[in-house]
Amino acid sequence: MTRIGTFEFVAPLWLYAGGDAGWHFVTVPGDVSDDINALTAGNRRGFGSVRVTVTVGSTTWQTSIFPHSKSGTFMLPMKKAVRIAEDLSTDGDVAVRLELVDL
Repeated sequence: MTRIGTFEFVAPLWLYAGGDAGWHFVTVPGDVSDDINALTAGNRRGFGSVRVTVTVGSTTWQTSIFPHSKSGTFMLPMKKAVRIAEDLSTDGDVAVRLELVDL
């Protein structure tokens, strides 16, 4: 059993099409995003972001997830160092453990 504010899911890694920066993201699934919205209502940071601790494979780091207004989900940025350390590739599935920091 996971504690409140901890979520595990698998979702594909994707490359943001805008600009030349090479930003990679994982979209937090809709049901998980709904739960995060409910748990963090009134407790968000700039741009509606939510602070999280993320684990992918053996790599754990702190970051923020950001709301995607068109889909109603959150986007999790995936740092290059994590993609390299965990041998992740664009369009490949990523197993994510996400913990809300400010609960």
